[in-house]
Amino acid sequence: MAKPLVSDELWELIEPLIPKVARRQRFPGRKRIDDRKVLSGILFVLRTGIPWEYLPQEMGCGSGVTCWRRLREWQEAGVWQRLHELLLARLNEADLIDWSRAVIDSSHVRAFGGAPRPARARSTGQEAAPSTT
Repeated sequence: MAKPLVSDELWELIEPLIPKVARRQRFPGRKRIDDRKVLSGILFVLRTGIPWEYLPQEMGCGSGVTCWRRLREWQEAGVWQRLHELLLARLNEADLIDWSRAVIDSSHVRAFGGAPRPARARSTGQEAAPSTT
């Protein structure tokens, strides 16, 4: 049997971050596919690089469109950002991050005011050069 993409340990971390969606009472529609199964489908597509529409139905994680919609829904809810922060905190507590290899630049953190402006360079000539215009 194949190794599951979402282990029990990983699911315990992710499950509290996923918002619960209540089912409508009137016109409930089709029952939502289990979040863990959808997460397996999302990870499968992201790991293999296949197009969403080619996600195998035999996996039991819904269609590619379902997985893509849930990925977008969770992105808008901030699930991935919170998961990233949680995993970084856990790795840092376990001293498994080599911060000497970390890089930060203005694409990640805004540089307020930037660097101080350098002083104007002093002229090295005896007098100003004549105008060429």
